[in-house]
Amino acid sequence: MASSDGVPRAVKFATAGVGGVFGWVVVHPFNTAAVRMNLAASQPGYQRTGFLSFAARTASERGVRSFYDGLGAGCLRQVFYATSRFGLFETFRDAIAERRRVGPVERVAAGLASGACAALLSCPAEVTLVRSSNDATLPAAERRNYRGPADAALRILRDEGVAAFWRGSAPFVQRAMLVGVTQVGTLDQAKQFYDERAGVPRGTYSNVFCASMTSGLVYSLVTMPFETAKNLMAFQKPDARGALAYRATGQTILAVARSRGVLTLWNGFPPYYIRCGGHTVTMFIFVEWLRHAYLKAKNGAG
Repeated sequence: MASSDGVPRAVKFATAGVGGVFGWVVVHPFNTAAVRMNLAASQPGYQRTGFLSFAARTASERGVRSFYDGLGAGCLRQVFYATSRFGLFETFRDAIAERRRVGPVERVAAGLASGACAALLSCPAEVTLVRSSNDATLPAAERRNYRGPADAALRILRDEGVAAFWRGSAPFVQRAMLVGVTQVGTLDQAKQFYDERAGVPRGTYSNVFCASMTSGLVYSLVTMPFETAKNLMAFQKPDARGALAYRATGQTILAVARSRGVLTLWNGFPPYYIRCGGHTVTMFIFVEWLRHAYLKAKNGAG
């Protein structure tokens, strides 16, 4: 079934997934740095440091290639997350358009629903990504020593049960819903602003880049505390009694703010922003290019 732009629904899902993977390859090192900075703040004796200093120290201690730890899991996550999030968003939006005019409220509703569904579907890949990317940052005695994403997934399933894949799913789902609201709500406005006020014509790659980075800044600021909670809940280990320190989103955010300060919730923000804005830009450019290529090939064949 094709939508009004002539791109079949199956192609929209496929290009969203492929574009998400291409974009993730570009920003994965920044995501690794952001998560590591975020998790480092929870370690005893942590001293706050800047992103460049942290990245330089990590490269010196573990090598530049360590920033690509967990790349396979990150790409796998995009196969589920990007495919379902953007594919479902367009599906929900088109379904609404059949019944009524689609405005900002309808786009926000579609973003909320698609973000929540996509997060639930991709949570196992997210947990595997967090574990496999950051195991080396733990003290040697606490490392799980995963050999790769597949090994991490199998060991999580075997040692902790299938429910462990959805540990931290609440903040992940909430963050995904917030991304849908803040990203959709600001992207069109930013495109208009850069077109009318900054002389960057709408419909150009420059306009998409500027609007995406602005939108990325808004949703990065809003969602970073939920990202912090998600990482801590997914990465934690039970204590000697089998109890978990972080049990719910709000409880985790409050516990971190009270024990280490509110700003700790935004620890690792610069690379997180680069990841969010950078992935948004590269993904949308790749998706647009892939869909244009499909339509060109289709029209050429016809």
